[in-house]
Parts: sequence; C-alpha cells; structure tokens
Amino acid sequence: MSILTVTDLSHGFGERAIFTDVSFRLLKGEHVGFIGANGEGKSTFMNIITGKLMPDEGKIEWSKHVRVGYLDQHTALQPGQTIRDVLRSAFGYLFDLEKEMNGYYEEMAEADEDRMAFLLEETGQIQETLEHHDFYIIDAKVEEIGRALGLADIGLDQPVDQLSGGQRTKVLMGKLLLEKPDILLLDEPTNYLDENHIEWLKRYLLDYENAFILISHDIPFLNSVVNLIYHVENSHIDRYVGNYDKFMEVYEMKKSQLEAAYRRQQQEIEDLKDFVARNKARVATRNMAMSRQKKLDKMDMIELAKEKPKPEFRFKEARASGRYIFQTENLVIGYDRPLSRPLNLSMERGQKIALVGANGIGKTTLLRSILGEIPPLSGTTTLGDYLYPGYFEQEKKYTDYTTCIDEIWKEFPSFSQYEVRAALAKCGLTTQHIESMVKVLSGGEQAKVRLCKLINKETNVLLLDEPTNHLDVDAKAELKRALQEYKGSILLICHEPEFYQDIVTDIWNCEDWTTVRF
Repeated sequence: MSILTVTDLSHGFGERAIFTDVSFRLLKGEHVGFIGANGEGKSTFMNIITGKLMPDEGKIEWSKHVRVGYLDQHTALQPGQTIRDVLRSAFGYLFDLEKEMNGYYEEMAEADEDRMAFLLEETGQIQETLEHHDFYIIDAKVEEIGRALGLADIGLDQPVDQLSGGQRTKVLMGKLLLEKPDILLLDEPTNYLDENHIEWLKRYLLDYENAFILISHDIPFLNSVVNLIYHVENSHIDRYVGNYDKFMEVYEMKKSQLEAAYRRQQQEIEDLKDFVARNKARVATRNMAMSRQKKLDKMDMIELAKEKPKPEFRFKEARASGRYIFQTENLVIGYDRPLSRPLNLSMERGQKIALVGANGIGKTTLLRSILGEIPPLSGTTTLGDYLYPGYFEQEKKYTDYTTCIDEIWKEFPSFSQYEVRAALAKCGLTTQHIESMVKVLSGGEQAKVRLCKLINKETNVLLLDEPTNHLDVDAKAELKRALQEYKGSILLICHEPEFYQDIVTDIWNCEDWTTVRF
C-alpha cells in the first residue's frame, strides 16, 4: 500500500534547481535512508512533503487518514512548558476527544429519545478510540518514554527552556514516539544524542513496524536501521534497495559503467566528426559523410553528473604553546547549580582529548569555562603560556542578512575578495553558497562556513564542540584527516566513536565527575 506518492516534483531557489521532475511512491513499512551531500535539498524535501513549503511544480499525495510525525532539526519548544507538558501534548487529540465526550454526557441530561441514541453511539465510539490508544494510562506511558530517553533522570517537571540541545532533541523525539504516527520523518535525529541513546533509538527503529524516512550522515546508524536508500544528487532522487553499504556498492558500479560508456561515446563522436570533416567535400564519399552526420545529430548524449566540490581542511598552526594547555584547581562548573564535583584536570601540549558522556552533564559548559566564557561556581582554571585557541561552537543562530563573504570578511578584514571566495570554496562551498546569506544555508553548509573561519586562523589548541553535526560524509572524512594531521592540541566533544577514536590520545568520560543524575 502506498503511503506517499510524489509526482513530477520540481523546486528551486532563484536560478538554482533543487529538484527536477522527481517521482516515487513510499510504501507501508519501508525504512528509508534519505542521503546526499550538504545543500542537496534533504531538509527542503521534508518541508515540501509535510506542506511547510509549496513546490514549484508537481503533486504530493498522502493516503487518507495517514498520521505523519516529523522531527525537524530546527523545531523549537515553547518557553514555560515542562518536559511532562511536551510529552503529554502528544495525546492532545485524545484530550480533545475526551472533552467532546464529556460534553455529550452533559447533554444527555436533557436529550430526547432520538438525540439520546445519537449521543450514546458517539460516546461509545469515542470511548473505544480512547481505550484503543491507551488514554487511561497516558501518564504511565509518559514516564516510560521519559525513562527510556534519560529524561526522567533530569526530572519531567524541568522547564524546557533550561535544557541542553541534546535534551531538547530527546524531548521532541519522545513526543513524536508517543504519537505513534503512521510514518516518521526524522531529520538528523542522532545530532545531539549521546551514544547510549543513539543505541536506544537504533533498537527502536529496528523494531518499528510503520514506515520512516531518515536523514542522517551517521553511516553505522544508517546501515543498522534502513532497508532502502533514496539518494539525492544533481536535483534527482534515485532509489536503491538495501542499506548504505549496498547503495555505495551499486552506486560506484553504476558510476563506473556510465563513465566507461561516456568515454566510448566521446571516442565515437570524435571518429564520426573526423570522418565527416575528411569526406564531406569529396563526391565519392559525400553520402557516407552525410549519413555519419545524421547519426551524430540523432545521438543521445551521455552526460556525467557534475562533480561536487570536495572540502579541503588544513588548519593553520601557530607557534608551539607552553607545556600545559590548562590546569584546573577544584573547579566546579555550572550555572545556577553545580554540574560537576571539584575538578583537578590538566592538559599538556600535544594531547588530543575526547570529552564523552551523556547529554546535559556539562561537556559544553566545561569547554566554555576553560575559555573563560562562563565563570566557575568555585575553583580556578589556569591557562598555559603562548596559547592561540580556536573554538568551534556546536550551534550558532544566524538571523541577519549577512552573506558568507561578509561572515569571513568580518573575521579576516585584510583578505581580498578573491581570498575570501577561495577560502570558502576550499571548504566545499559553491559560488551560489558563497554569495548566499548564511541563514538560508543548510546546517552542514553553515558548519563549513564556521570551519572556514577556524582553519584560516593560526591556532595551537582547538576546542571543538560536536563539529561533525550536520556534516556530510566527505566533509566528515576530510575533517578527520585534518585533525589527525594537526600538530597542536585538541579538546573535542563528540558522540561518534568511529570519528574520534583515530584522532585522540585520551578519552575523558565526563560521567565520572558529573553531579547530574543520568
């Protein structure tokens, strides 16, 4: 049974085509990985099929009575709500039905015989719906999903505006899973999730009976949970059966076959043109030359896909630092309450350290406390000599009309326009991206702009907060290579062991010293 049918979808921004004549059907129970390079339009596609964005052309048709659940990487939570409020809102339609049913009960006191028969039938149907959807054990289900996602540990009555990025993602995911939609649309759900809860989500999706479409650059995660791949490239979407590894095998084979066919055709074209040029003037061979020309004119030309610019990250290195990068003495980090016991930590020149552990226990707070951006609740941090730090923050909101060129120029006013464009192009951004406002770019493209600022600054210590979030496969691989090559020191927050294990010299598990229950 088809859940979603997309027919002749075309969409673009200005002169840039995002999708051209895309058609496909999504069937019940299909587990789809939706993949492609940064900026190819994956999140745009999600916004189109959920009705948040109107396509330029084409039809989007959902089956009747299909309930769609969408986890958007940019969804905001309303200030003033608690975690429990958000999770209970998953059952909003059931509370509305209960209110309607109670209204019918009140009306029964004065209803005539015909009206009473109608009211009894309506209340009976509503009661059946409420019982079928476990309405009377809602609070128990909220508690259950809260425990599964680690939200119960921070307290379900915690206001949502006090949560970390990872905790907010868990709340939104919990609400979505409680809604039990007929199809899940998940836009990079593993961003901001810690390793334990990525494993939990993996198990959940493996057992999920309904359909889902998953956008992710986490290859091990994709391989574990999907049975179909939709690959978006050069404004088209192609369907592949199997997981990501199977897709790559077939994709590379098709690419090789197309390149071989292209080379054969180019050779044939060259031979035909040469024959026509040598023989069109001779009477004896003019007809053969005309025949070859007709063949040329009717030939279906094979076109190779345009190669996407691949990023090239090389960090500029400052002079060597002193022996110690930092030392802490009884440092307690936090805001209105402590997030750690007193910490006595030290980092030496040349160390590359991964900070790991559950969300919300203070990893980002520790980075910012070391940088001096957040005052400690008690204790001290002493920075070493000759430090030239570079900081990559996890998220940055772009709300003004600044272009990518302006963003780099603000950081490096001495650069010529050519140097600014060249720096952005080296990070894998096209001319269209470079001339666009930063706020309209995808999360991955914005991350590349921030990385552009970082790699062009001379540093000897890098403090990186989830740098792989939103980055596509090529950019992630190149960043890993660049960090392995970097001679300076690194303090890195990351939830992807396959990324950091080949980079770091030490792993600090922040769960060992946190005061947060998890």
